Formats: sequence, C-alpha cells, structure tokens
Amino acid sequence: MGTTTIILIATAIVGFYMAWNIGANDTANSMASAVGAKALTLKQAVCIDGVFNLIGAVFVGTHVTNTVRKGIADPCLMGTPQVVMIAFFAAILGASLWVTIATWKGLPVSTTHAIVGAIMGVGMISGGMSAIQWGKIWGIVASWVISPIFSGILAYSVFKLISKTILQKDNPVLFAKRYSPYFIGVTFFIISLSFLLKTPLGKTLNISGSDGIFVALIFGALTGYIGYNLFIRNRKIQNVEQIFKILQIITSCYVGFAVGANDVANAVGPIAAVWNIAVTGEIAAKVPVPFLLLALGGIGIVIGTLTWGYKIIKTVGFKITELTNTRGFSIDFGAATSVLVASKLGCPVSTTHAVVGAVIGVGLARGLDAIDLRVIKNIAISWVITLPVAAGIAMLIFTLLR
Repeated sequence: MGTTTIILIATAIVGFYMAWNIGANDTANSMASAVGAKALTLKQAVCIDGVFNLIGAVFVGTHVTNTVRKGIADPCLMGTPQVVMIAFFAAILGASLWVTIATWKGLPVSTTHAIVGAIMGVGMISGGMSAIQWGKIWGIVASWVISPIFSGILAYSVFKLISKTILQKDNPVLFAKRYSPYFIGVTFFIISLSFLLKTPLGKTLNISGSDGIFVALIFGALTGYIGYNLFIRNRKIQNVEQIFKILQIITSCYVGFAVGANDVANAVGPIAAVWNIAVTGEIAAKVPVPFLLLALGGIGIVIGTLTWGYKIIKTVGFKITELTNTRGFSIDFGAATSVLVASKLGCPVSTTHAVVGAVIGVGLARGLDAIDLRVIKNIAISWVITLPVAAGIAMLIFTLLR
C-alpha cells in the first residue's frame, strides 16, 4: 500500500471523525430549543435531528463544501501533491481534536471556525501568507458577524409578529389557529426552495429558478392548507403553546436540515481535496465533490448526534434563556433561514452563531433580563479561541508529519 493511499484512508477516517464531532456539538443548534421548551424529549430530538442532518448534508451540502475546500487556502501554492494531502489531513485532525475537547466541556463552539482556522494554519506553514485567499477569508469573517445579526433580527421580528397577532389578543387560541397555517406554509416554502435551487436534486429534475419558486409556493400552500385542517378544526387544542409545540417540532427539523447542509463541508471539504490528488496525482483548482463523500459526512453527523449530542443540548437548551414553544419557534426559524441563505451563497457561516443570535433576538423582544449574559459571555469566549487553537493544533500536527 503506497503512501498516497495511506494518507487518503487516514484522511477519510479523520473526516468521518470530524463529522461525528459536528453531530455531537451542533445538534444543540437544531434541537436544544425544542428540548428546552419540552416540545421533544432528548431521545426523540437526537433521533429526529439525525435524519434531517443526513438529508441536508446529502442534498444541499455541495455548495459550501466547494468554498471550504478551495476558498480558504490555494492548494496550488502549498507545495507538492503529497505535502498538500498531509496539510489537509493535519487540518481536519486539528479541528476535530479541538471540537472534541469543547464538546466534552459542554461548550457550543463553531465547527466552521475550527476547520477554517486549521486550514489557514497549515496553509500559512506550507505555502506562506500568499497561499491564503484573504479576500474570501474576510468575507467569511464578515459572515460570522452578519449571520447572528441577521438571524437575531429574523427571530426578533417573528416573535414580535406572534406577540402582536396572537399572544396579545383577547382570544389568543383562536388567532393562533387562524395564523399558524401561514407560519407552516412559509416554513415549508423556504425548505422547498433549499431542496430545489442550485442543488443536485434541482439539477437532476432540471428545475430553473422560476420553476423552483413556483413549485415551492405550491408546496407551501399545500402544507399551509393541511395545517389549517389540523389546527382550525381541532377542538382538542386549547392553548397557544400547544399549537406552537407542533410548529416548533417542524422548525427544529428545518434547523437540523440546515445544519447538515451547511456543516457537512467542515468534514468532507478537506477529504475532497485529498481524494482528487490521490486519484489524479495532481493539484487542481476545482474538484468535484463525490456523492459518497457527502453521504459519509452525513452518516458521521448522525452518529455524533446520537452518541454525544445531549452534552451541548443541555447547555443551549436550559442555560441561556427560559424557553417556550413560541420563543423556540422564533429562534429556530430565524437561525435556520439565515444559515440556509448563507449555504445557497456558498458562505460557510457558523450555525452556532446564528442560533445564539436568534436566542438574543428573542430575548431582546422580551427584555434584556430574559437572557443570561454570563452564559453568552462564556460562549463568546469559546468562539474567539476556537480559530487560533484549532490553527495551532493543526500547525503542530503538520509540522510533525512533514
């Protein structure tokens, strides 16, 4: 067995390990609010999340994978093909080790931060400062600020809308039944768009942008109508939170899908680069991402979700703010929408940032005292140290291997 084959196999194994880390640490992004609001049990949450992570990773994950693989460091400037393979192996292992430590400590860190920092680290050692695509790096850094603000504004707006149209009414249950089908329709409209626009599924079905919007509108209207029949005609529903419990389960699945779509790149992006070198013997500027790699990443995320996902759920679901189903729905909708928009643009945003931004947005809608700022501060510190720590670990591993 040659050296190239050994590095490829080792990178695939470590990539699977990174996917496991993503499932373990990022499960909280989709399911913590549902568990905290008691819409789902912990066991139900991790099982459901695993399914939607896999769907998002396989059908929508390609776009962000392209950015992570070749948008951070230029592999053509990093040395010989074998050096580049070792560099990406070191990057994914360094990022994985840091995320494992953070998960063990119950810290919801950004897996995107970790892999970006690690690739930057090995890129600077192997190719110098010129090997780093600084223009794209600054765009990614900007997204780390924009995504929590955008998701926070969305979550704030959604919760304010719920408060004004439902919670503040004399008969909130009546108005909740009246308006909840619209929330369902909009949610499924966006989910449908994420399946159909610029995805392998959309290309297979040969669906254009306008056709995708039309199909998504029909699907949104259909699910809204189903929601109308479930809620308006259901006399057993007696309170608003009971209605939004159902909606929150839907939006939690929606976030799980978004996590799989956006974060699978953190695991399979470096593998794609190594795989291409192993197959062709050359360093290419653009590399196709095999379907099997997306599936490998998705399966790894599922296993991580089922085994260690509970650790971060306990932090995000119970320690940041008190959650109800209406608040949880607003958080999930704001976070998932911002992450999916970023995924379609090919920008690897931090899902963790988006969720925390949405939590803050909902908290601000109720007053600043509704948020435990000490927990937010600790999470923010973990974000700041993630990039340099992951970079340092990856640089050390690469130096030892080289």
